[in-house]
Amino acid sequence: MGSLSDIVCVCGAGTMGSGIAQLAAQSGFHTILYDLNETILAKARNNIGSSLSFLISKGRISEEEKSKITGRISFTNDIRNCIADIFIEAIIEKAEAKTELFNRLSKINRAECVFASNTSSLSVTRIAEQISNPERMIGMHFFNPAHIMKLVEVVNTNYTNEQTTQIVIGLAKKMNKTPVVCKDSPGFIVNRVARPYYIESLRMAEEGAGLSQIDLLMEAAGFKMGPFRLMDLIGNDVNYEVSCSVYEQMGRPERLRPSVIQEQKVKEKKLGKKTGEGYYKY
Repeated sequence: MGSLSDIVCVCGAGTMGSGIAQLAAQSGFHTILYDLNETILAKARNNIGSSLSFLISKGRISEEEKSKITGRISFTNDIRNCIADIFIEAIIEKAEAKTELFNRLSKINRAECVFASNTSSLSVTRIAEQISNPERMIGMHFFNPAHIMKLVEVVNTNYTNEQTTQIVIGLAKKMNKTPVVCKDSPGFIVNRVARPYYIESLRMAEEGAGLSQIDLLMEAAGFKMGPFRLMDLIGNDVNYEVSCSVYEQMGRPERLRPSVIQEQKVKEKKLGKKTGEGYYKY
């Protein structure tokens, strides 16, 4: 990690943020988990503890290791405590909110620190253009659940310098992830390629096909998880927002038009596993 002292600050303590924080701490980093909402922070603390206890039950870590991992994580709702070398942002998918956060952090941290956004669909370039030192801005897109899924997209903009890229690649490898470097573009690689998997399945459902039938057929064809089970795991709000973002950035092609079925699920707060109901009940 070069001259960095390996302090990682994760901003946003929701599902992705807490997963990334757990991953960072398991990988040996001193980790700060920041969120304005104390209730969300408390939930994140409990979720991380439960996740680590599950690993103990499976014999993957010991009680002593759990204690060391949790000891590396500090929880805060005060941005003044966010002094780190690498920042991974996992807050709301709004470019303005991300820009504001990075600009506030840059005022209290040294110029060499790296800003990484976990955005799944927003333009990293647009964010970089609005902050000081845009060469230290990069995308670091994890997949849910962050502490399990191996792939990390490392998203360069035209501003990103080579040192920033190498630092984030090194960070991903130290987290035992597989980093794939790509250029900033709508949906990056995975979400761009995956849109037809979701949208064509939703289009078939709009035409009367059964959801479970589609899932079973795709799983029988070799997919680990059918599209509707996968959307429920990801979260229908997140998946729908990515679809809308890619659709707009690509110039609204009909083949990528978001589905009214998923839009309705979001309006009804049937977001999938995290709310207990989506396309299926949990």
